[in-house]
Formats: sequence, C-alpha cells, structure tokens
Amino acid sequence: MIRSLYDRTMALAHHPHALWALALVAFLESSVFPIPPDLLMIPMILAARDRAFLIAGVAVVASVLGGLLGYAIGALAFDAIGQPILASLGKADAMAEFNQKFNDQGFWAVLIAGLTPFPYKVITIMSGWTGMPLATFVVTSIVARAGRFFLVAWLLWAYGPPIRGFIEKRLGLVLTAFVLALIAGFLLVKAL
Repeated sequence: MIRSLYDRTMALAHHPHALWALALVAFLESSVFPIPPDLLMIPMILAARDRAFLIAGVAVVASVLGGLLGYAIGALAFDAIGQPILASLGKADAMAEFNQKFNDQGFWAVLIAGLTPFPYKVITIMSGWTGMPLATFVVTSIVARAGRFFLVAWLLWAYGPPIRGFIEKRLGLVLTAFVLALIAGFLLVKAL
C-alpha cells in the first residue's frame, strides 16, 4: 500500500498541474489544512531535480500568501473560524494568557513554526488574533518558509539520487519518521 501510494505520488509529480497542486496545498496548510506541503514537494523535487528551486519558490509564495489568510482569520474571524481550528489543536483555553507572551516573542514564534514541523497555521492565526504587526509577520514568514523550503530543495537537488534511493529502499521507515515528526509537532502545540 505504501509503495503504490509512493509510486502514484512520484507519477503525479510529473503532471503539468503539479505546481498548482503544490501551491494549493502550501496555501491551505498555512491557514486550515493539517498536511504539510513537504509531502508533495519532496516527491516533486525527487522526480524533477532540475526544477527544485522553482518548486521551492512556489511553495514559499503560496505558503506566505496562505499565512496571510491565516492572519486574516485570526484578525477578522477568530471567533467563527480561528478559535475552532485552534480548539481542535487543544489551544482554546490558553488563548488570553498566550496573547501578550506571543506578541512579545512573535518574531521567534513565526520563525520557529515556519522552519519546523510545528503546525504553521497555529502561528498564522495567532499572529492575526494577537495583532502582531503585519510587516513583522510577513518578513518573518518569508524568511522562515524560504529557509525551510529552499533548504529541502537544495538538499534534494544536491543529493537527490542517494536520498531517493534511501527513501525507496526504506519507505516504511521514512514514512514512520515523517508521521512521528508530524505528531511531535501537534503534541508540541498541545504542550505550549
């Protein structure tokens, strides 16, 4: 099952609309969608290493634009949309006390969430809800998402064949590690 899913993902990475699909996933992941764009970006780069930096650039632009949607959800529709999303992640009770702390360290929160498996949508919504300065949010989002996506792109561009071979030989292990990292990110959200 994992092998067929991997093979289908690799085949889809060559599809003419793959960049649009990546843009959609990266956009939605920054505000409402729980699955990170890396799941699509990595196979796309492995399938077409010559397009690694274009793929990363699309992910950055779409992710930052999606982050602006998350910011708007927090700023304009927190009670109707943002609060239920954050409540589903176990953060509803800690909102008020978190507000001041978040704005005091907002730059670092956005930077860390943008670079790690921490659910970025939590930070985008919180940034709007707490009233973080929009310029700080945008600049930090660009730096964080570009750092993350271009690092992945460079690693796959530079070391693609061995990485692809490793992934294909140890697909179950790689998927397990990725799922554990994703779960760790959600557990980190609940612990904060």
